[in-house]
Amino acid sequence: MSRILRKRTALLALPTAALLALMPTTASAYPNPGRVTGSVVTHDPSMIRTSSGQYLLYATGGGIANKTSGDRTAFSAGADAFSSRPSWWRTYSSVPEAWAPDISYHGGKYLMYYSVSKFGSNTSAIGLATSSTGQPGSWTDQGTVYTSGSSSDFNAIDPNLFVDDDGTWWLSFGSWWTGIKMIQVNPSTGKQLSSNTTRYSLASRPSGTKAVEAPFIVKRGGSYYLFASYDTCCAGTSSTYKVKVGRADSVTGPYRDKNGVSMMNNGGTPVLESHGSIIGPGGQSIMNDVDGDLIVYHYYDGNDNGTPKLGINLLNWSSGWPVAY
Repeated sequence: MSRILRKRTALLALPTAALLALMPTTASAYPNPGRVTGSVVTHDPSMIRTSSGQYLLYATGGGIANKTSGDRTAFSAGADAFSSRPSWWRTYSSVPEAWAPDISYHGGKYLMYYSVSKFGSNTSAIGLATSSTGQPGSWTDQGTVYTSGSSSDFNAIDPNLFVDDDGTWWLSFGSWWTGIKMIQVNPSTGKQLSSNTTRYSLASRPSGTKAVEAPFIVKRGGSYYLFASYDTCCAGTSSTYKVKVGRADSVTGPYRDKNGVSMMNNGGTPVLESHGSIIGPGGQSIMNDVDGDLIVYHYYDGNDNGTPKLGINLLNWSSGWPVAY
């Protein structure tokens, strides 16, 4: 049994009051990542478990980097999602490479939203690819979904698809500028619904740094939860990334933290922060697995010159707020 599974078994035996006491009050109280081995260098991971029990992970880099695992502990590097990168990527990035993929399975097929961007700018595009197997090399590019440019007040990167209980599809995205945005998506095409072209605002930092990005939405217990990464990534041991969350009664918000502060006004309840050699956790996604919800993220390893590595922890929801353990 993995360390994560042993911890979960022990925690489920605790009364609710004891679980509430486990909620972190200082950065030093945050859990270390669960044990992973093998190919663990990663950035902005998104993971899914196939019907055969294989874990498929895609992440930032190249033609969208891939890893697989049979037990959620030992990971092996695979080929990129795209063996040949779509030509339109060069319009948005001179490299070109793709960032922050979001993999899900709906309607009998795998969908992967991802972003292509010039670093530090909002000349960006969100793309969509589909596959019947989810495996590297099997993805068919469906072109752009949403774009932003130098005249935009938002940044079209870091997409996340959320499918509500009533069958409506929503795509959240965003980074810096005016924060996290969302559009409604047509389930038939995976692209914006023509009958609703509203661009909703979900989270922002109107004063000081604009650093909020990487949204991910889940619904638990009748409430919607918006996870986002705050502050600065991609700076190795100088990174200040952290994960925060807000809760809402509607998918379009308003999302508020545990103290009632709106995420449109710099609100957010901490989920993961730097502690010890675990620096700048973020770029998160949430995955429901057979033993509960996982938060899957990257962090910079202070014991390995700030190398970005894979982090996985379980989440406990008994307090009404997600607590990583």
